Amino acid sequence: MSKSHSSKSPVPSKPERPLGSPLFWHATGRWCKKIRGKQHYFGRGTHDEALAEFERQKNDLYSGIIPQDEPEGLTVYTLCAKFLKAKKEQRNNDELAPRSFLEYGLLCNRLTKVFGKNRLVSDLRPDDFAKLRAVMAKTWGPVRLSAEIVRSRVPFNWAYKSALLDRPMTFGEGFKRPSRKTLRKHKAEMGPRMFEAKEIRRMIEAAGQPLRAMILLGVNCGFSNSDIGALPIKSLDLEGGWIAFPRVKTGIMRKCRLWPETVAALRKWLAIRPQPKNPKHDGLVFLTRWGDCWAKEVGNPVCWEMRKLLDKLETNGGRTFYHLRHTLQTIGDECGDFLAVRHIMGHASNDIADTYRERMSDARLIKVADHVRAWVFASEGQGEDAEPAVVKFRQAR
Repeated sequence: MSKSHSSKSPVPSKPERPLGSPLFWHATGRWCKKIRGKQHYFGRGTHDEALAEFERQKNDLYSGIIPQDEPEGLTVYTLCAKFLKAKKEQRNNDELAPRSFLEYGLLCNRLTKVFGKNRLVSDLRPDDFAKLRAVMAKTWGPVRLSAEIVRSRVPFNWAYKSALLDRPMTFGEGFKRPSRKTLRKHKAEMGPRMFEAKEIRRMIEAAGQPLRAMILLGVNCGFSNSDIGALPIKSLDLEGGWIAFPRVKTGIMRKCRLWPETVAALRKWLAIRPQPKNPKHDGLVFLTRWGDCWAKEVGNPVCWEMRKLLDKLETNGGRTFYHLRHTLQTIGDECGDFLAVRHIMGHASNDIADTYRERMSDARLIKVADHVRAWVFASEGQGEDAEPAVVKFRQAR
């Protein structure tokens, strides 16, 4: 009986390593080099062939990007790798928020999973994007789906503008955002996305520190989760009752009059604020009990803490910390000064007047703050009669 032979290819004998070569011969029979703590292999051929492959890939490898195995043609994988490399540079230069970079990373994972990483971008057709839309629609509602469709177009538009594609990508009618009618119906089904005054008072009363100060900043100044995490102590003027801090999302500078309740909550928090674990967080207003920053690229501690509080109070689970901004916008608009509300909210606008408008008067900002505070703290049972709260507010000033 003849002996059976292994199906594995024999390992070539160890060749001589040229003097000064960056590569070494691995026991698996391949030329190899360790880069950024990981072994990378460059084939079983001659040393010169492996060295040429190393030279082709080394820039990406040292940058932390795994090169596409098939260099001919722009594949989905190669597009995503180049796109993320460019976005990483923007993030490192503070031109792109860490959260946005994370979302682009998740997007690229989705593109490679749905299309296949070795799929040529030039071969993608409208049917492929319709398939992508269907996959996303199984997970998300109309609002999130609309945002993800817009985000999904970004890498392909970037590739065309970067001369990686010779023509713009054709997405097709099957990759359109949900219609405005669909979004309106969805909004009507979800109900109001704001908190009522009674709910806010209950949250403030039940919340411990620092969540109480965060909630007050959310409804008083329209601060988002990101704003809370990045808020510096130097932006506070507790003696004068003001805060001046650019919105993290848009970079637009804004100024807001602080309520006495907000000032009191901030003072109490700063008196017990933990020491930062990392010296770079020394200037932040809010730190966790362990001295860490509240701003995270993955997850959002502010949302988690707010969710626990809302569940405890048995408040509608469809709303989050961010919907305090909805409350300020809605109630603030009732005072009639829409530009002052927009200034406090930090909204970006294409209005050319914003280019020339250099400041907003304190009186207009105080008017908005007075109006919203009177609405929040009007005594229960007063109904629409909020005047006593306004009077007490002005006397407290």
